Amino acid sequence: MIRSIAVAFRTVRASVPAGVRSPFLWFRKEVVVIVTRPRVGVAVLTMGDRMPELLALLESVAKQDEPAARVVVVGNGTALPDLPENVTGVELKENLGVSGGRNVAWHRLRDFGDVDVLVDLDDDGLLIDADVFRRITDLYASAHRLGIVSFRIADETGTTQQRHVPRLRAGDPMRGGLVTTFLGGGHALSMPMLEETGGWPAAFFFTHEETDLAWRAIDRGWDILYEPQLVLQHPKTSPARHAVYYRMTARNRVWLAKRHLPAPLVPVYLGVWVALTLARTKSVAGLRAWFAGFTEGIRTSGGPRRPMHWRTVRRLTSLGRPPVI
Repeated sequence: MIRSIAVAFRTVRASVPAGVRSPFLWFRKEVVVIVTRPRVGVAVLTMGDRMPELLALLESVAKQDEPAARVVVVGNGTALPDLPENVTGVELKENLGVSGGRNVAWHRLRDFGDVDVLVDLDDDGLLIDADVFRRITDLYASAHRLGIVSFRIADETGTTQQRHVPRLRAGDPMRGGLVTTFLGGGHALSMPMLEETGGWPAAFFFTHEETDLAWRAIDRGWDILYEPQLVLQHPKTSPARHAVYYRMTARNRVWLAKRHLPAPLVPVYLGVWVALTLARTKSVAGLRAWFAGFTEGIRTSGGPRRPMHWRTVRRLTSLGRPPVI
């Protein structure tokens, strides 16, 4: 359970023990433990090309009925405009990608020392309900090993795409529960979990960084919860809109396997994804970029290898997604 604990002392009048005659009053010291709710910090990355959407998001953050302790906006390789009061801006000279930029935001919030739960939000998203942070705080206050909470992503019509449901059986986006991964556009992260796992995989830059963090969290005994009542409104988009999507998707998938899977599962996982990609991808240019990224992933390192325990493999399987797909 993530909580801030303050210890105070108070002096109270005590009853005089029976049989003792004294002209003095008797006092005793009592320790008073004050348990407060987890404190939320918000992190937003921007590349400077969605400023109206960013300002609208920050306005929806400010309207929460349980306010955030801190809000940090990271300009990922871009200058930032004038930000609202109580929003901290961090400008990076170069674009560090999603994972690198989120690490910068995490470190900045950690330095403040008053954040227990970090909420990452896409800069073109919008919080349509005012009780999001209160719901998050309630969840973390009641669960000792809750590491990650995934939001539901919905477009302006309230529709959730299947790819935004963090489980294989994605037919019902309103079915919450424990899952094996989470959505990058909107989620909450336990600060102790981030410390224990080491944060985001900076080398990944973009795509599959959520799965990398999720696997490490589950391997260390943390839970991941999909809570569809927590909604981030987000425009309907395709990940393939990014020019580097196919290459980085393939490269990072290879890195995932090399970094985290037990040796017998590495060829199985990669073979399954080669077959799925051939079956799903209709673009010849996309396939060419994908296999270039696959080769890059084999030849290069995405970070040190620390294979998950077999008990984690069983855990992922029991949650509905064995780490071969």
